[in-house]
Amino acid sequence: MGHRGGIAAVMLGAAIVPLPSQAQTVQELQQQIDELKAQLRELIALQKAQAPAAPAAATASISEKPAIAATPTVTPPVAVAQQRVEQSVPAASVVADAGTPKRRPWFQKIGLRGYTQLRLNEIIAGDATAPAGKSRLRSPGDSGITDQGNFTFRRIRLVFSGNVTDDVAFYFQPDFASAVNDQSNGERREGFAQLRDAYVDWFPDRDRRFRLRFGQSKVPYGWENMQSSSNRLTLDRSDGINSAIPSERDLGIVGYYTPAAVQRVWDRLADDGQKLFGNYGAFGVGVFNGQGVNRPERNNGLMTVAMGTWPFELDALGSAFTGQVLELGGAVMRTRVRPEVRTGGVSAASFKDDRVGVHAILYPQPFGVQAEWNWGRGPEFDPLIGAITTRDLNGGYVQGMARVRNSPLGPFMPYVRWQRYRGGWKAITNAPRLETDEWEIGIEFQPIDPLELTIAFADMTRREADERRIGRAEGQLIRTQLQWNY
Repeated sequence: MGHRGGIAAVMLGAAIVPLPSQAQTVQELQQQIDELKAQLRELIALQKAQAPAAPAAATASISEKPAIAATPTVTPPVAVAQQRVEQSVPAASVVADAGTPKRRPWFQKIGLRGYTQLRLNEIIAGDATAPAGKSRLRSPGDSGITDQGNFTFRRIRLVFSGNVTDDVAFYFQPDFASAVNDQSNGERREGFAQLRDAYVDWFPDRDRRFRLRFGQSKVPYGWENMQSSSNRLTLDRSDGINSAIPSERDLGIVGYYTPAAVQRVWDRLADDGQKLFGNYGAFGVGVFNGQGVNRPERNNGLMTVAMGTWPFELDALGSAFTGQVLELGGAVMRTRVRPEVRTGGVSAASFKDDRVGVHAILYPQPFGVQAEWNWGRGPEFDPLIGAITTRDLNGGYVQGMARVRNSPLGPFMPYVRWQRYRGGWKAITNAPRLETDEWEIGIEFQPIDPLELTIAFADMTRREADERRIGRAEGQLIRTQLQWNY
């Protein structure tokens, strides 16, 4: 009875142990294993309670040679469960649980961000309207400045970016606030998508100090031209600097290099919340089509451009300059362009647009100054001969600003800017001449992190960007913009 009782106990114990079902997670299987271990301990305790009869039963089985030749092998319940675990858990999960990192594919690492700008311009005095042939108060930087407009979307941007590999990154940005003209007898249609940026960066060096950029991207000419509109303090770029590269972009190849010492200063300024121009390198050299953003090349020539900028820390000048940074730089540009003409298409001849510019920025801590100027020769419509010709141009701006970090309304930055420009605007039909003198006083509030509210007063004296109109218009505006970042 002892021998048969022991075997029966073992068989009974094995029979009452429930085999685990196909588990869906490792946690469920681990729970089943723990239950099997507890049942195994009870089975062992039951066998130990019958231990005195076991030797006699074993001796009798040997001498009497019973029909059962050997005790059947019982697979331990833990081994059964472990086998079920190995069969049901995918190999990738086991590797991940073992602590080995699983590398995600590049398309799962794409970042998405953007911003939207809602504007309201109100002409409170001046030449909102004018007789035919006379300039009205208008600006090439904002089509919402009219006598009939109210709310407008200035920009609606989405940015898709990511690292394809450790040394290759991409950037893609459309704008959904573009307009299409000549709809329904000249009526504009708003809210069309247009390509702004589409490029790939290759980093030949491991520390990413040098990059080669291929595709449509910003042309390295002008500090505020390079600065993102989401980060700029003033509502619009100045006419003098932006006239070099309207829309700031073109199709081509550009190389950027940023020394470690410069990157260290820029990182400190970024951590401090300063409005930088973006990491486009301390030095940039590029070649582009030169015809302008989203326009086909027309003269089989290349625009060449180079820019350099360097931030100088002023701490050595004394305690009054602790933390202050002065950034100085310049740029040169050489290109040939064929402007659009009133009769259709582009001009038969190519016109020079060669320029040199300088910039200086004293970052506001708490007061700052920013200034740029450029000189050159470019295409401009001559009303005396009724055709486009090459003429001298010059223009830029001087801007003062302050920074208040804490207030009941949140951080805010007041500013004042004066700008002047004399020269053609090559991106508009017939490259009309602009004559701009403008003062702008404004303040930017940031009540909460995602929202920025800018309120400005502008006193403008402008020649309208239309070669069919003469003279200059004068007037004053109240301008507001709400920007939300996401």
